[in-house]
Amino acid sequence: MKHEPLPKSEYYMYLLLSLGIHFYSFYEVYLSSKDQEEMLEEDVGLEGGDSFWGLKKDGTDFEWSFWMEWAHAQLFWLMLGHAVLSQIGRIFFRMYRPWLLMVYGMVACWLVLGTKGLATVFLNTVIFYVMAQMRTPIITWLSSVFMLLLLHNQSVEDVQRAWYDSENEFYLLQFTLTVRSLFYTSYCLEYSSLHASDKANFSLPSLMLYAFYYPLFHNGPIVTYNDFSKQMYAQDTKWPNFCLSGLVADIFRLVLWWLLAELMIHTMYMHAMYSSHAILKSISYWSLGGLALAQVLFFYVKYLVLYGFPVLIVQLDGLNAPALPRCVSTMYSFAGIWRCFDVGLHRFLVRYVYIPMGGSHSGLGGMLLSTATTFIFVSYWHGGHEYLWYWAALNWIGIIVEYGLKMLLTLPALQYKIDQSLSPKTYRRLHAALASVSTALLILTNLVFLGGEQVGKIYWDRLFVEGWPWIPLVMFFCLYCFAQVGIEWNLFLYPKYKGKFPLCSRTMTVK
Repeated sequence: MKHEPLPKSEYYMYLLLSLGIHFYSFYEVYLSSKDQEEMLEEDVGLEGGDSFWGLKKDGTDFEWSFWMEWAHAQLFWLMLGHAVLSQIGRIFFRMYRPWLLMVYGMVACWLVLGTKGLATVFLNTVIFYVMAQMRTPIITWLSSVFMLLLLHNQSVEDVQRAWYDSENEFYLLQFTLTVRSLFYTSYCLEYSSLHASDKANFSLPSLMLYAFYYPLFHNGPIVTYNDFSKQMYAQDTKWPNFCLSGLVADIFRLVLWWLLAELMIHTMYMHAMYSSHAILKSISYWSLGGLALAQVLFFYVKYLVLYGFPVLIVQLDGLNAPALPRCVSTMYSFAGIWRCFDVGLHRFLVRYVYIPMGGSHSGLGGMLLSTATTFIFVSYWHGGHEYLWYWAALNWIGIIVEYGLKMLLTLPALQYKIDQSLSPKTYRRLHAALASVSTALLILTNLVFLGGEQVGKIYWDRLFVEGWPWIPLVMFFCLYCFAQVGIEWNLFLYPKYKGKFPLCSRTMTVK
């Protein structure tokens, strides 16, 4: 049965309820943050209020603090340097522009990671080039897994730490090599495929350009080698559709996202509160739910900034970039959030893991194996910590259940029964009700990823054990409103949403 759009009045009712739930729960988190401020100051240490009207700052989100510190120090200016050099090369040195960008990436790597860091990245690039000559996917995967194993080996970490004066420099090398491992894997697998017939685009300098392309160098987003090489070697020198006002709008949006992220950690001490299990066990249910929403939404806004700036530079270079994450408040399925949050990583996993393992076209057994292998690799790539295996298992179960229900609903007999028994509006509401359950488990799964398995257990105990049955009912009603808005956006209002960022470029983001 096909979905029908909601009546405008019903849609706006759900939209207003969703916004009200978000704002009220955030207000409760703000009040709880102020109530717990002294305790958090003693336990984790809040940063002094030098900005944002003297408000103290929750600086316990390592990833945000880490990248902001590096951006203020060097990375922002190195990115701008790449953009300027790229446009100079486009106008005056068209034939040599790719190699100018490659050399610039190496110089930038040397400036932030030092001689030993540059040598490490360079050596890994050469090693994977040699591995690629064997044109054997299993050797590529073994090399990639071995590289990740070395990255997390304590002895190797100790050696690399000794290269630097600060932990931040060491962690920048770790982040860089972790992301490079996917780029190396993409190059090798493309080379070993039947489509790798153009040997000129698979030379060692081509891999060096791909590996040292600076906008994607430290943190991504992930762009597969086939997408990168096709565009990099098919460039022209003019920008007939370049829009200066679009560039201004793009910069404004980036600044706005950054301000929103900073405002969130100045008014809601969500990361600091997550580090205290005693606080999570004592705050109100509205605060607990608001913390969950704030945590996942901050993660979303954070990656709008962390991916948004590199994507803008990439688009100015005339290359397609993966679409930015879609708002998690409009996500209502496991498959949807994997497809629409980290688009580049999703494309990598589908192209190189899921489809080669058989995918959904190889039957139920092949689909189970393909999804399991995909989540095993993702967990291992993220570090292989215990909580990541819980997170991967929950995601795998969620994907399998959604897939099973989807297959069940495609049975002709069941479809006929539904068509005879349910009106389109009733079917839509039933879909939203089921989606609210999926959304609840999706949020719980992401809390395990962001806060660890103990945080997930606290949420389960408080909401579904201590709060039974009224708290789950209220929660599912809230999520039902979110799901109705998400379904409406996904199917009718913005079915071709691609982030619409950036606006300045003639190219389109890759969905």
